[in-house]
Amino acid sequence: MTLTTFLFDLDGTIIDSIELILRSYRHTMELHRGNEPLPSDEVWIKGLGTPLWTQFGEITADKEEIEAMVQTYRTYNLAHHDALVKPYDGVVDEIRRLQTAGKRLGVVTSKLRDGAMRGIRISGLDQVFDVVVGCDDVKHFKPHPEPVLKAVQELGVTREDTVFVGDSRHDMECGRAAGVKTAAVLWGPFDRPHLEDLSPDYWLEKPGDLRQLYEP
Repeated sequence: MTLTTFLFDLDGTIIDSIELILRSYRHTMELHRGNEPLPSDEVWIKGLGTPLWTQFGEITADKEEIEAMVQTYRTYNLAHHDALVKPYDGVVDEIRRLQTAGKRLGVVTSKLRDGAMRGIRISGLDQVFDVVVGCDDVKHFKPHPEPVLKAVQELGVTREDTVFVGDSRHDMECGRAAGVKTAAVLWGPFDRPHLEDLSPDYWLEKPGDLRQLYEP
């Protein structure tokens, strides 16, 4: 089967934003819950791939507090974004290679569109992707299939010829539910044992392994 379309998660897949994410989380928790023990970074890492509202919803059921925490997080995150975020080594070259090979390309992220575009621009890929789907473009978020299905629909491609490349369980579950191929990257925050039970169609140890998905 020839894959014609490559959809990518953003954080942990294209851009290394983990330190920024954790700093933003710690800042938010200290500001809003400073009188409580700070949950470990692992609590936040576990939720990577889902929107902020979902992640803070695991900490409090108060909708006003959730909204305030999201705003605190985003303000800190955007203020420090450009200094702390960079693409993973080799990823940009491989995505450009895909473009040269005539593949359709998209980003499917749990970030809001404006934040996603900032990360894409930092990577020098703002003229590369044919579609970008953020969490404000859908009603249901990863691991629900809607984000990937929306990208497939907007591109006018078939699910059978599409692969979703991501680093988290939410990415793999979203892609599988959408009926596309899934490719798990191992250069992000998660390792093979964390994802193995989800049986991705492809394992990518390094960005260059993307070539195995389309080169003879």
